[in-house]
Amino acid sequence: MRAVVVTQPGGLDALQVTTVPMPEPQPGWVRIKVKAFGVNESEVSTRKGESDPEVTYPRIPGIEGVGVVDQADEDSALRPGQQVATMMGGMGRSFDGSYAQYVTVPEGQVIPFETGLPWEVVGALPEMFQTAYGSLATGLGLQAGQTLLIRGGTSTVGLSAATIAKDLGATVLSTTRNSERAGELRDAGVDHPLVDNGTIADQVRELMPDGVDAALELVGCSALADTFRTVRRHGTVCFTGALAGQWAIPDFSPFTIPSGVRLTAYAGEASDLPAQVFQQQLQAIAAGRLKAPVAKVYHGLEQVHEAQADVEAGTTPGKHVVLLDD
Repeated sequence: MRAVVVTQPGGLDALQVTTVPMPEPQPGWVRIKVKAFGVNESEVSTRKGESDPEVTYPRIPGIEGVGVVDQADEDSALRPGQQVATMMGGMGRSFDGSYAQYVTVPEGQVIPFETGLPWEVVGALPEMFQTAYGSLATGLGLQAGQTLLIRGGTSTVGLSAATIAKDLGATVLSTTRNSERAGELRDAGVDHPLVDNGTIADQVRELMPDGVDAALELVGCSALADTFRTVRRHGTVCFTGALAGQWAIPDFSPFTIPSGVRLTAYAGEASDLPAQVFQQQLQAIAAGRLKAPVAKVYHGLEQVHEAQADVEAGTTPGKHVVLLDD
C-alpha cells in the first residue's frame, strides 16, 4: 500500500510518500481502508521530532481517520464494509497511523456510524468532535440553559465546541485575537464574540455580571488566571488545550484558583465519544443544526505536504482534511 512515512524528524520534506507492506491486524485489532483523515498540530510535532518519547521512527503519522472496515476478527461486532472512525490511543505515535491507504487499530478505539455525508466532511470530525464533546460533557458537564465561555474560539476545537454547545441549548461567549474573525464565531453560532487582547474578564463580566457557568480553556496556562475571573462561584473551568504553548504554571499555588471556582482538565480518548453521540452529531450536520468547520480539502497523499504547511501557517480557520480518492 501507499503511505506517508517520516523516517527521521525534519521539515516538510520529511513527509515521504512511499510503498510499504500492507499492515496485518493482530488479534483484537481492525484493519480500516482509509477514506479521509484530518491533519493536526500533533502530526506536525511528530514530523518535527517535538513529540514525547512515545513517538518512534520510522512512523506513519495520523492520529485520526475515517473509512470502512477491511478486516476484523470473526467474533468482532464490526463487519467488512462498515463505515467507521478512529482516533487517538497511540495511533500515529506509538504505532502507525492514518496517513496511508490502510491502518490497523485496536477495536476499542473504533466508532461505527452510518451517514450519507461526504467523506471529506466526516474526515474533519473525529478528533475535533471527540475533544470538543469530551470537554463539554466530561470536563464541564454543560447543561442546557447554561452560559459557556470558549477561550481560543477560532481553533477547530473551539468552533466545534460552539456548535455542540448551541445545539445543546447553551449561551456561548467565544474569543478571537483578531476582530476581523468575529464573523467566523457568529457563523458557528456564538452569541457573544469577544476580542481577546490578553485579558477578557471585564468584557465577560459586562455581559454576565455574576460570571459564566463554564469556561473551556484552549489558550493555555498563560490565560488561565484571567479565565478564572470570568467564572461564577461554583462554576467550572476545563483546561483542554494550550494554543499559546504554555502547558504548566511554574510554582503553581492552588490559591490562584478563586474561592468556589472549580478547575478540571480533559485529555480523553475515542471511548469518550460514544457511537450514539457521534451518530447524532452526523445527523445534526446533515440536518444543518451543526456545522463542520472544514478549512480546505486536499486530494491524495501527495498533498499531505501542502496540508501540513497550511496547518503550520494557521491562516485558514477550520479543519484541513485529506481525501483519498483511490
